[in-house]
Amino acid sequence: MSKYLLYPGCSMETSARAYYDSLKAISAPVGLELEEIEDWNCCGATEYLGISLTPAYALISRNLALAAQQNHGKRAVVAPCSACYLNLAKADYYMREQPTLATHVNQALAAGGLSYTPGSLAIRHLLDVLIYDIGLDTIKSKVVRPLTGLRVAPYLGCMVPRPDYEKRWSDHEYPVELDLLLKAIGAEVIDFPLKTHCCGGHMTQIGPETAFELIRRLIVSAEAHEADIMTTVCPMCQMNLDAYQGEANRYFGSAFKMPIVFFTQLMGVAFGLDPKDLGFGLELTSARKAMSRVGVETPEPQSSAPRPRKDSSLPMPKPLPTKADLAEKVEAAK
Repeated sequence: MSKYLLYPGCSMETSARAYYDSLKAISAPVGLELEEIEDWNCCGATEYLGISLTPAYALISRNLALAAQQNHGKRAVVAPCSACYLNLAKADYYMREQPTLATHVNQALAAGGLSYTPGSLAIRHLLDVLIYDIGLDTIKSKVVRPLTGLRVAPYLGCMVPRPDYEKRWSDHEYPVELDLLLKAIGAEVIDFPLKTHCCGGHMTQIGPETAFELIRRLIVSAEAHEADIMTTVCPMCQMNLDAYQGEANRYFGSAFKMPIVFFTQLMGVAFGLDPKDLGFGLELTSARKAMSRVGVETPEPQSSAPRPRKDSSLPMPKPLPTKADLAEKVEAAK
């Protein structure tokens, strides 16, 4: 068994539950042993780094400090979530490159009785571990129900292959790792030109029109290449393309029905596992028609009435004043 420390991240237990369920389902067949980091906290996603570097990196590095305590000979931390992977890798890298930052972060960690030595842990994405440690031969050997005839668009998103601090990926713009894995389980992999383009991230909340356009481009490209289904390695990408596909349809007057699933779900199907145990049916855009191409019956998503809009919610906080604003106040007070 290959042993690793697991940093699941917040999404895996909520919006990306299908990712977590399918990861746990495929781990034993391929000999992957994951020990969850105890008392882990949110990585801060991408927003916190825009506020203040020291508290942001301290928040992230607390997880690395806990992992180092729990190490027991397992050097690598595996993060299935792309945002978590990027933040953990970024914190480790910049603490190595900027000793002053490392000092400030460790001063903050010391308040909780923790410390972290930059470079003492390897930060790995799940896909990286499956390809380069577990290996394609092992994955192929577990396939009992090859996905022959299923045309899949491999979508990595923008946070996995870049900036690639440790040079783990085959290419920054057009990596082939996900393609190779999908071929190993028998899928017909389309040559997807937008595989590392952004899904819009949190623009769905602050500039939805921009996000809808990015989502539209990705799905249009997948449809143009006659994909039956798109698969991703990132909870944010899956949520944007799946949960906001309907809103993009309303915005553009389109009729996209492209199912978006996690690559671990497709692995589980190829391994002969029950689709219900792999999180199928949790998606909003049904994967049922696509998966029927390989003779697999998946649950239909459970439809629910839209939640009523709440008008009594708290107002958004006012933005902090800029340096220019403060300078104007000082000048006015003179």
